[in-house]
Amino acid sequence: MPMRIAFLILVVMALLSCQHTNTMHKTETYAFRLKPGQDLKKEILKLAGEKQISAGWIVTCVGSLTNYHIRFANQTSGSSDSGHFEIVSLTGTVSMNGSHLHISVSDSTGKTIGGHLLDGNIVYSTAEIVIQGSPEYVFKREKDGTTPWEELQIEITRNKE
Repeated sequence: MPMRIAFLILVVMALLSCQHTNTMHKTETYAFRLKPGQDLKKEILKLAGEKQISAGWIVTCVGSLTNYHIRFANQTSGSSDSGHFEIVSLTGTVSMNGSHLHISVSDSTGKTIGGHLLDGNIVYSTAEIVIQGSPEYVFKREKDGTTPWEELQIEITRNKE
């Protein structure tokens, strides 16, 4: 019995620690819906600019597309198709300074493909998106010499104490 009590005390302490930590960091949440005909990537970037999101990330996205346009790994150009596709995942970093987004879509048979989100992903019925962000960081995309591409650079804008 004393072991159970000790365990419960540790769990409660961990939960209180998490609550305290979360109150110290400001997180903004942006939930929105895109309508038929809107371009998924363009609308996400538009929101990032309008809301001045300096460091954000995709929490969730569900919806459907009539056209997808994605770039597969290690390819120089995008691939596209028309039809009806379910958005099965969207993930990545979002910033008014540059974003990096990956999408997976499935067709009517369940065949799923994914890659780098490009312009030209047109919403069919809906795209329900939740983005979170924090003003305590700034995400930028710059060449840093480790690869030939502009990669994520993270600046901390708050004091770590």
